[in-house]
Amino acid sequence: MLDMNNILKQAQKMQEEMKKVQDSLASVTVEGSAGGGMVKVIANCKLEILSIKIEPDILKEEDQEMIEDLLVAAVNQAIQNAQKRAEEEMKKVTGGLLGNLNLPDGFKFPGL
Repeated sequence: MLDMNNILKQAQKMQEEMKKVQDSLASVTVEGSAGGGMVKVIANCKLEILSIKIEPDILKEEDQEMIEDLLVAAVNQAIQNAQKRAEEEMKKVTGGLLGNLNLPDGFKFPGL
């Protein structure tokens, strides 16, 4: 027999733990890079870009379009890395429970 009180308490505890993880994601950083590391982007797992580093050598080439393309690639990679890391952190709290819900690929909970 299921104890609804116990289930509700567990759900509330999981919700509190998920909130803690979400709050801590701002301090977890990931890197995205492009052009063999010529452009590097550091982001946190809240999907905020913290810094962009460009190797001086590519600035001398005066190829604005290439630099723009590398920036886009590095930012996108950083965001993908941040999303993956955030999912990993949330799985630690949920014990993979959310993965058993058969949610569609790419589904994101609000705030993640």
